Amino acid sequence: MLPPRRLSRELAERAGESVRIAGHLEEYRALGGVAFALVRDGSGTTQVTLKKGTTEPAMFTVLEGLARESVVEVEGTVLRSEKSRRGVELVPSRLEVLSAAEVPLPLGVVDKVPAELNTRLDHRVLDLRKPAVRAVFELRAELLAQLRAAFVRRGFLEVETPKLLRQGAEGGATLFSVDYFGTPAFLAQSPQLYKQMLIGAGLERVFEIAPAFRAEPSDTVRHITEFTSLDAEVGYVTDPDEIRGLLEGIVADAVDASREALTASGSPLAGGLPKLPRPFPRIPFATAEGWLGRPGAGRDLSTEEEKAVGERAVREYGSPFYFLTDYPTVVKAQTFYAWRRDDDPATTGYFDLDYRGLEIASGGRREHRLEPLLANLRAAGLDPARFGSYLEAFRFGMPPHGGWGLGLDRLVQALAGLPNIRESRLFPRDRYRLEP
Repeated sequence: MLPPRRLSRELAERAGESVRIAGHLEEYRALGGVAFALVRDGSGTTQVTLKKGTTEPAMFTVLEGLARESVVEVEGTVLRSEKSRRGVELVPSRLEVLSAAEVPLPLGVVDKVPAELNTRLDHRVLDLRKPAVRAVFELRAELLAQLRAAFVRRGFLEVETPKLLRQGAEGGATLFSVDYFGTPAFLAQSPQLYKQMLIGAGLERVFEIAPAFRAEPSDTVRHITEFTSLDAEVGYVTDPDEIRGLLEGIVADAVDASREALTASGSPLAGGLPKLPRPFPRIPFATAEGWLGRPGAGRDLSTEEEKAVGERAVREYGSPFYFLTDYPTVVKAQTFYAWRRDDDPATTGYFDLDYRGLEIASGGRREHRLEPLLANLRAAGLDPARFGSYLEAFRFGMPPHGGWGLGLDRLVQALAGLPNIRESRLFPRDRYRLEP
């Protein structure tokens, strides 16, 4: 007899067999001499059919008084049924209530009436039982697996860097402070400095998938306080397009492989994963400013401007993914580790990877020479003395290098077509939410 785990998907192949399933009671309906109980597990919903005269009467009594979303275990025989959603039904010989749910439910799981996002997040355990919500995290898990595989194929080493730091990588305005045994410390907003130090250590190609934290008081559909950052750093690169090519290949390979795997598993989100033409378009920042009618404005794009550029980029190139390249130094002034072009110091080797106007990743070539790096720190208003451990890596031979940071939550939001980034995390954190 098969164990009661994710069995619903297999029942069509088990006609005539005795099986045991377990899951949440989604619905119970009694129609004269026949009753139907829908039992949902992680792979789908099974119709359990009870018939008066053949089914033990006590089963009717138990199910009639049982609240929806209670957990039951059912043992019985699988029979073919043209009226059932899956083409089979389970005729029970044994029923056990493993856990009874309280009533009323604070959030419907299969109800047609939609709930507000805050209500869903307040009762996230119930919300995650919805198949459509579960599909988002199956997509997320598949993307993570395929991203890791794409990195490994390219010779990257997965690393872990500290999340408790003495200083931030991008200044102190968006740092969460903590008391570290009486010493001020901060939650990591980025592993940037450690990635570069590892290149100096000779690891050459590293990546990390880990939480990051930003104390930004943003109440938008694309910002959250705790997020998952996918960071990579590559040694011995001097052309920013080498870095873009690696990022492009890893993202495209992961999306293609995820689409194939999710199609095979029957995920409702598989069809929404785009087939990505390569190479992704490269759009200079100055070109984007021209499209917006604000050449040389000397500032980054606003959210609305990013959306307008995204619409134009898709029309012009037919690709949802595209790079914004050659960011002006004035826009990246606080990014002290960004390499300024020797032939044009007003321009960096930095870029963004966007999806239809949503920034997914940012990166570029880093400054590997000590003196220019020190000058960049001072120009950003930062004291080099606070970056002693970081700067030591540059004092004893640092290869030219570059890399990127990619927001996994935004990538999932984009590919799943979610209106709010909070839906891409199991238990999201923003400026108002610390639970569940």
